[in-house]
Amino acid sequence: MKSSRLLSILLLLQTRGRMTAARLAEELEVSVRTVYRDIESLHAAGVPLYGEAGHAGGYQLLDGYRTRLTGLSVPEAEALFLSGVPGPASELGLGSALAAAQLKLRAALPPDLRVQADRMRGRFHLDAPGWYAPDDDVRHLPQVADAVWHGRVLDVRYRRWKAPTDVDRRLEPYGLVLKAGRWYVVAGPGPRTYRVDQILDVTVREEEFAPPDGFDLAAYWRDYQADFHARLYGGEAVVRLAPDAAARLTGAARQALADTGVTESDGWVRAVLPIESLDHAHRTFLALGTDIEIVEPPELRARLTETARALAARYAAG
Repeated sequence: MKSSRLLSILLLLQTRGRMTAARLAEELEVSVRTVYRDIESLHAAGVPLYGEAGHAGGYQLLDGYRTRLTGLSVPEAEALFLSGVPGPASELGLGSALAAAQLKLRAALPPDLRVQADRMRGRFHLDAPGWYAPDDDVRHLPQVADAVWHGRVLDVRYRRWKAPTDVDRRLEPYGLVLKAGRWYVVAGPGPRTYRVDQILDVTVREEEFAPPDGFDLAAYWRDYQADFHARLYGGEAVVRLAPDAAARLTGAARQALADTGVTESDGWVRAVLPIESLDHAHRTFLALGTDIEIVEPPELRARLTETARALAARYAAG
């Protein structure tokens, strides 16, 4: 809607400063001509903005002008309160700041939106970490976050999985990522990814740094995850699954079943599933009991056959 788009232009100019018509059009996913018309509408409504031509030009609000939050829709107000996750904010040392910000936001909302936001906060609670996982020790997270924000170099003592396990590293922290309740710091040189809960000790240097030009944390994390999964699942297994077994698969196996599964005449589903290793696949598929048949690779089929025989012999002897 045009009214929503006009408010978006105001907020973009208010938060980012000067922006060209082309940049506004890209952000709003409209044509440059539409942006020109919207700017004219804002002028007609008395909004104090001006434009400058040239390479460094663009549209800008007069200094001191601020729009209020009265343009928020009900879903937008609900989403703002739902986005405030107290656990991660507290871990970053921002728990009180989050509470204060939500209080100010609530006070600025019109009464009807305030009711909807309170209802959302009272009925939804976000708890990111998974079950059965102990809380990570992230006592150094506030220091790491401060170094990320101010561009300061870190000296850390880090625990890794291979020997020597405890190593010293000089890190240039580009950004922090929260994934499934676990904090990671993406740092140069490299960059590389480190678990914050594996940092044993940290010292913040006075030395400053700047991330490489064009570094995009979200794009890096997408590529990192894709590479991680590619390395994690180094093999494949052709299997046949009983109709009820599909619901017991999770993660990459469930997705592969949806992508490759073919129902055969007896009702079983033949599919190609990714596997980490023969050992891991042996343990995983054994849990499915008689609801799975391994077709390939023959090494995995032979190992499960041997296990089944050993189980049958043990119970027969009893």
